[in-house]
Amino acid sequence: MDPSAAKEDLNQVINSIQKTLGLLHQLHLTISSFTPANKHHLLNRINSLVSELDSMAKLSEKCNIQVPMEVLNLIDDGKNPDEFTRDVLNSCVARNQVTKGKTDAFKDLRKHILEELEQTFPDEVDMYREIRATSAAETKRLAQSQTVLPNGDAKVKSEL
Repeated sequence: MDPSAAKEDLNQVINSIQKTLGLLHQLHLTISSFTPANKHHLLNRINSLVSELDSMAKLSEKCNIQVPMEVLNLIDDGKNPDEFTRDVLNSCVARNQVTKGKTDAFKDLRKHILEELEQTFPDEVDMYREIRATSAAETKRLAQSQTVLPNGDAKVKSEL
């Protein structure tokens, strides 16, 4: 689906929600000051609300928005759904810190093993370092010869 069409569909639903909220407010005012003389006015407001809810339901069928159940449960409990976002971000930060710790531990282990190997096999470690440097230079050259396309794919320059 075209992103601009999806955004337009979503904007229509949002406008319908805002209109429904306005109609609910008007209905509340009508009910709070209800007299038998204005029952036709009340019926018109109810019919307008039902019509707008029907319109909103039809417009929402065009939108494909998935809301996590946790967010709906927070709303049902009367809590702010931003708490869900905050909790997800905090969880990501915590997992990132754990992953960074593991990565740092592996780097330290690699460094320690390389130091131990260098004491025992200095010539082999020198050859290993040369191979790694050559490989890194080749990877860098290859990366510089590629162009990233808007879709994330890499376009390799042809060498003639």
